[in-house]
Amino acid sequence: MNTLIKVIEAEEILTIIPLLTKLNSKTPLELLKERVLEISKNTNYECVGIYIDEKLVGISGLWYSTRHYIGKSVEPDHVIINESIRGQGLGKQFFRWIDNHVKSKGCEAIELNTYASNPKSHKFYYNEGYNIYGFHFLKVLREDKKFY
Repeated sequence: MNTLIKVIEAEEILTIIPLLTKLNSKTPLELLKERVLEISKNTNYECVGIYIDEKLVGISGLWYSTRHYIGKSVEPDHVIINESIRGQGLGKQFFRWIDNHVKSKGCEAIELNTYASNPKSHKFYYNEGYNIYGFHFLKVLREDKKFY
C-alpha cells in the first residue's frame, strides 16, 4: 500500500467532488462544483489529499487567516476519509502531515468545526489534542433559509 499526502493543485480540484458529496449530500452537484471552483481561486485556501495507490481517499481544505487572539492559524474544512478505510490510522497520519505542513507556513494554531451530530469526529479530535473553546453559530441569509 503506497500512501501519499499532498496539496491538490487548482486544476485538479474537482477530483475532490466524489468525497465531498459523501460529506455534503444536500448541495446540488452543479452548485457544489461551482462553489469548489470558486473556493480554489482563494489565495487563503488550499486543499490537501491523502492517496492510497494513487486513489484519492481523503481530503481536507485548509483556510489560512490571522486572528487577534492566536496569530496565524488554519482551519481544516470539509475533512473526510473514505468510510471503507477508516480505523487504519490514516486520519492520524493525515493530521500529523497537516500539522507539519501548516507549521512550515508559520501557523501558530489550528481551529476547526465539526458537526454536533458527529460524535466519532469529536473523539478523534480530542485524541489529537484539540479542545472545545466555543460554539459555531450559523445564520442563513438566503430567502429559502436552507443549509446546503
